[in-house]
Amino acid sequence: MHGPDTFSASTLSRNEKLARLRLIRSENVGPVTYCQLLQRFSDAEAAVRALPDLARRGGARRELRVASLAEAEAEWARTRAAGADFLFLGEAAYPAALAATEGAPPVLIHRGHAHLLGRPMVGIVGARNASALGQRFAQRIAADLGAQGMVIASGLARGIDTAAHRGSMATGTVAVMAGGIDIVYPPENQGLFEEIATGGVVLTEMPLGTQPKAQHFPRRNRIVSGLSLGVIVVEAAPRSGSLITARLAAEQGREVFAVPGSPLDPRAQGANGLIKNGATLIESAGDVMEVLRPVMARPLGEPDRAMAGAAPPAVDQAELAEARGIVRAMLGPSPVEIDEIVRRSELTVAVVSTILLEFELAGHLDRQPGGRVAYLGD
Repeated sequence: MHGPDTFSASTLSRNEKLARLRLIRSENVGPVTYCQLLQRFSDAEAAVRALPDLARRGGARRELRVASLAEAEAEWARTRAAGADFLFLGEAAYPAALAATEGAPPVLIHRGHAHLLGRPMVGIVGARNASALGQRFAQRIAADLGAQGMVIASGLARGIDTAAHRGSMATGTVAVMAGGIDIVYPPENQGLFEEIATGGVVLTEMPLGTQPKAQHFPRRNRIVSGLSLGVIVVEAAPRSGSLITARLAAEQGREVFAVPGSPLDPRAQGANGLIKNGATLIESAGDVMEVLRPVMARPLGEPDRAMAGAAPPAVDQAELAEARGIVRAMLGPSPVEIDEIVRRSELTVAVVSTILLEFELAGHLDRQPGGRVAYLGD
């Protein structure tokens, strides 16, 4: 079993990195499941070997697709040939703020100056169709925060993101991408991408060749907020991606800042709504730093990975067989907290966690933020 250093190792061998890459690239293995499996087994290779059997126990109707060593080695070679490199959860250089979030990406692919990932960050997000004033403000506050020692994280989108990256180019900027590091979106930001890859950092959790799709952007947004001590929303329409980033930041325990705007401008509705609901109204970098200085003085806590997905002791197979039906009966299409399942079933955390792991690998379970799960059907 892995001890407490499973996710705090400063160095990993190339073989262990390849095994971890196989693990996260295998079917139905998400970030939480990845952590469960590493905690449960002696190493990533053992976890990979166990995947088919765990999926069968969870009721999989077909053989689970497990990434091969050849596939992992090919991805490794392609990534290095593209001038990028891997950073694994547990390595010393992995961003501490992101590591402290639930569902932190098990592997990041990056180009540029990786040392910037170790500095304190602020996320700046906002409308793609931002006003000229909004873009000017985003660029200015990014530059001012950079002068205060903050690195700026954003999503490389047009509008506010682009302005934030340009404002922080000289002091440190991180562009988080929704697709592969070799596919720039939007295409008109190819030049900006190359500038950041040279002077800042570009970052993604997706393998090379991944075209950005709608479902990838919330995942990208959770990285922007997870890297950051706080997130600034400059302009945002209701139900926009920027508001998703703000919600994720709040769920991750990060500060949420918003720039007020005219009630007559639809692009101001999102930020104004955040302020109504408790976000900090800001007008300058000084307003942001006043809130963040005390935050920077206290360390970010690591998530309780044991509850996010357990590191349980060995469980008797007969006990598991009897308990699967009990756990299955408590699951449905509506999300339920894992703690609630444990309480109501009167089963141990180890038994419930093991069964949920099996169901997920079989493709029957959807993990959601806040330690909740929903059943996807048989």
